[in-house]
Amino acid sequence: MANVRMIEVTEEDEGQRVDNFMMRHLRKAPRTLIYRIIRKGEVRVNKGRVKVSTRLKAGDMVRIPPVKVPEKVEINESDIPHSQLKRIEESILFEDKDLMVINKPSGVAVHGGGGMNWGLIEVVRVLRPLAKRLELVHRIDRDTSGCLLIAKKASILKDLHAQIRANKFDKRYLAIVMGRWPDIALNQVKKINLPLRKDHLENGGWHVFVAKKGEEGKEAVSYFRLEEHLNGCDLMSIKLKTGRTHQIRVHALAQGCALLGDDRYGNREENKRFRKMGMKRLALHAQFLGFTHPATQEWVEFEAPLYADFKQIISTLKK
Repeated sequence: MANVRMIEVTEEDEGQRVDNFMMRHLRKAPRTLIYRIIRKGEVRVNKGRVKVSTRLKAGDMVRIPPVKVPEKVEINESDIPHSQLKRIEESILFEDKDLMVINKPSGVAVHGGGGMNWGLIEVVRVLRPLAKRLELVHRIDRDTSGCLLIAKKASILKDLHAQIRANKFDKRYLAIVMGRWPDIALNQVKKINLPLRKDHLENGGWHVFVAKKGEEGKEAVSYFRLEEHLNGCDLMSIKLKTGRTHQIRVHALAQGCALLGDDRYGNREENKRFRKMGMKRLALHAQFLGFTHPATQEWVEFEAPLYADFKQIISTLKK
């Protein structure tokens, strides 16, 4: 077990979340362990406690405690099924020397953990062994498909994170919700402004809830547009002002319209019925991503095509 380390944050790492910073300096540690030592206060920044989502500034002093981590072999090509390597390679929408945009398949976690040795970022690192600083710019849920952005340089990551914090990203989703969306006509937009909070449950899990009056919650703003009425469902497009964990899923639930295939917040019996119709995933797709390219300073836009399973359920629900 190593001794306590004190590491000064460089300008290159400014703006990075403390959990991601820790993952880089404790590469063999599982993410669950990183979260635990941060929440217990063993990780300190400038001698103070921090949250997992705290962002670092140049000159900050980070205390990294001594931790015992299991021996972990570096992930290499032989550890990942060839079919998955091929699948992710074929899902790349755009790539240059600075960044990569991937149409992430549903069911693929963005990083390893929870019993999985690898996730999408580990696959990409195997596919691009010469790129030494591949990092996720943002995350989308395991069961969500669509646009995912990866930076290849620390300077690019820093710039993109600054854009996210300033709400300068344009992120749009497509979702199928159960029932009829209330108080809205076709092609109309409804703004949902409900703060969210994350609660840990007795079984060790967690859920996101709408914060009640008097409770501390994070600002969460979504714009839902009714695109089409389907058989017992509505097809919605969503534009996010903020990007909170499970924001779309919980905001939709608050309107009485859980997402189709949502096993965490949705109706299990209804999900079983739709599963028999071929929808065996969460009906949420990150369809569009727009931002300023850090290297060229040009506005760029990317659209992720729907996967076949999503298109099939829309077709089925139109009948």
